[in-house]
Amino acid sequence: MKFNSLKLLLAAAFFSVAVAPVAYSASSGVPNLDADVDLSDKVSLARGAKYYANFCMGCHSLEFSRYNRVAADLGMEEGDIKPLIFTRDDDDNIHKPGALMVNALREKDAIRWFGIAPPDLTVIARARGGGDWLYSYLKGFYQDDSRPFGVNNLYFSNVGMPHVLQELQGLQALDKDTNTLTLVKPGKMSAGEYDQVAKDLTNFLVYVGEPAQLHRTFYGILTLLFLLVLLVLAYLLKKEFWKDIH
Repeated sequence: MKFNSLKLLLAAAFFSVAVAPVAYSASSGVPNLDADVDLSDKVSLARGAKYYANFCMGCHSLEFSRYNRVAADLGMEEGDIKPLIFTRDDDDNIHKPGALMVNALREKDAIRWFGIAPPDLTVIARARGGGDWLYSYLKGFYQDDSRPFGVNNLYFSNVGMPHVLQELQGLQALDKDTNTLTLVKPGKMSAGEYDQVAKDLTNFLVYVGEPAQLHRTFYGILTLLFLLVLLVLAYLLKKEFWKDIH
């Protein structure tokens, strides 16, 4: 019985890892755009952090990340990260660079005002199977007067949040016959400039979901080199032990 339970658990884990991301990407019936995530671009990551603080963090926290860790990973100075820190008057720790990246919106207030608390987005990229869906979502808002905030999303049907980047991108219209979006009201940025904003935010959220990605390649190569040297030493030691026998 225990063995069967273990098999079921393993099967469920495999499904969640291998199948769930595909289901997410196909949930709207529209193929995701290619985000071309590049975590080696520290400038893009830093821009993404600032865009997130300015446009997203009013509602969505990153409560499993710390400001100083993000600053160190992205090559930012403490003075650069301080303007991004949200404050709460009743929590002195929230003012410090080592604090968790919680937002200023309290859960009980969010539930009272919106009916539900906006989710934390620390691991949203991992939950959605990578950066492609996030990038597509950020570019997928269109005008829909039937929705509470006047917008819907091509990649998240009946989305319950406003298009917070509308002032940058502008407003799009959806052609339902072809599932294509057309800009009908320009924003402050050109299409190319907004595309870079979407990529910067996607890069940042992919990084936040697994900060070790920035370093694991280096440590992986270092580990392989160590094992290679150890292999040579083990071979020489083996020869030394067996030389009298052979």
